[in-house]
Amino acid sequence: MIFDTNGTTTIITQEKATITEFVKGVEEAYENLKNNNLIVNLFSMKGITASDINEFLRVSKKHKAAKHSFVIVTDSISYTDVPNELTLVPSLREAHDLIEMEEIERDLDLQE
Repeated sequence: MIFDTNGTTTIITQEKATITEFVKGVEEAYENLKNNNLIVNLFSMKGITASDINEFLRVSKKHKAAKHSFVIVTDSISYTDVPNELTLVPSLREAHDLIEMEEIERDLDLQE
């Protein structure tokens, strides 16, 4: 598992594991990641299904409840195929843009 942190955002990439192993690795490393916005990059993983993406639901809900962004990047699945609690985008650029918008929304909520 590869962790690439830049500022308050960490990109997590996994090249040689199943989705179940990947999710387990994220959950095990979560204590060190919990204060960052997270991007889960699944581009290197082949044959991903909506069911695979749903494996991230528990950690996504936990992370979003703590007021941080959790974004999954893949172009293999449409965002309409996964629950609304999961944020799915087709590119890293869109993931960064989405996190930027969510940070602005959180800042505005704090100011009101």
